[in-house]
Amino acid sequence: MDPRSSRGIAPALLCGLSFFLGFPGLVWVQISVPHQSSPHTEPHPCHTCRGLVDSFNKGLERTIRDNFGGGNTAWEEAKLSKYKDSETRLVEVLEGVCSKSDFECHRLLELSEELVESWWFHKQQEAPDLFQWLCADSLKLCCPSGTFGPSCLPCPGGAERPCGGYGRCEGEGTRGGSGHCDCQAGYGGEACGQCGLGYFEAERNASHLVCSACFGPCARCSGPEESHCLQCKKGWALHHLKCVDIDECGTERASCGADQFCVNTEGSYECRDCAKACLGCMGAGPGRCKKCSPGYQQVGSKCLDVDECETAVCPGENQQCENTEGSYRCVCADGYKQMEGVCVKEQIPGMLYILTDFTPKIGCDRSYSHPHSAVQTERDETARPGPHGKQVAELGVKFRCSDSGAGLVHSQRASSRR
Repeated sequence: MDPRSSRGIAPALLCGLSFFLGFPGLVWVQISVPHQSSPHTEPHPCHTCRGLVDSFNKGLERTIRDNFGGGNTAWEEAKLSKYKDSETRLVEVLEGVCSKSDFECHRLLELSEELVESWWFHKQQEAPDLFQWLCADSLKLCCPSGTFGPSCLPCPGGAERPCGGYGRCEGEGTRGGSGHCDCQAGYGGEACGQCGLGYFEAERNASHLVCSACFGPCARCSGPEESHCLQCKKGWALHHLKCVDIDECGTERASCGADQFCVNTEGSYECRDCAKACLGCMGAGPGRCKKCSPGYQQVGSKCLDVDECETAVCPGENQQCENTEGSYRCVCADGYKQMEGVCVKEQIPGMLYILTDFTPKIGCDRSYSHPHSAVQTERDETARPGPHGKQVAELGVKFRCSDSGAGLVHSQRASSRR
């Protein structure tokens, strides 16, 4: 096919992309949500370009496999020679290069569309590596392996073996990064060609380095044994080729607060809080206090709680004292509750006392049973059915005679819904 027919591909691709990008819900919702939910770093353009090329190559394999799979070999070979570099095949491959949610891939494909067409129809023979031609040479997004930065400089240790093979060169293969070597555990130096802190050279030759761990507290050593230490880690002191723990609590190296005490640990120390009974302390517990806290008193060698309730400290009516650690509190006595700063008597749950309003028609000092005089209770063996689905309990009402007439001694009425 005449390569000049490629001018029809651009409208077709743009039409497809326009149709796809016309559904913002499909693209933008899937892309924007991760940005809102968690910090997200966009991939380097080189990585996007590499993914595009890898997907393109898979598309080439797929289109050959799907269109030809046995039968008349001579016919297929003749047919394949026409299809292999055809515009039809290119369109089929490009349609599946980017996933629907990969916005960066779609954007890069749109920007590099003409370059991809040019390579497909004109450059395949002289530049068979699409990644090198497109991503490195044409778009200048990537660098060769072992190099980094805008000028594709060699990584420390050389492009053939960046970071000596014992680390990762930051930005390797891209036009970005610092080229700094992030060394593996046990290795250090600019190009990871030395053993790191706490490791020694167990083996080395022109191309190989093995670093092994020193004995625990050793920062530098000549071998794995305790006696091979040459320098100690922080918190340790070298003594006769051995690292001995420094007791920071016995020196001025420790720095703890006024209400804390020091505890030595291997290679370091800890500051722990004094007991509540102490104002300053020399160790754990109420027996190591420098002074007693308010609410505590010295009893022997310990600071013990003072029981303030032994004296009258709660002035309120119906209050009682309750001792606490280092202090006390005033609470309402049993059967009372606090309301607006005053202890008032609690009503028994389920009981309601209501004075009835009626005029007795009985003589003085006589008992009279009245159906409305009752006590509300959850259970009353003398209760009987009343109006509105309530139970009514009958109680006696007694009146006392006086010169002024009869007086109500007590009258109680209650009802409960069953």
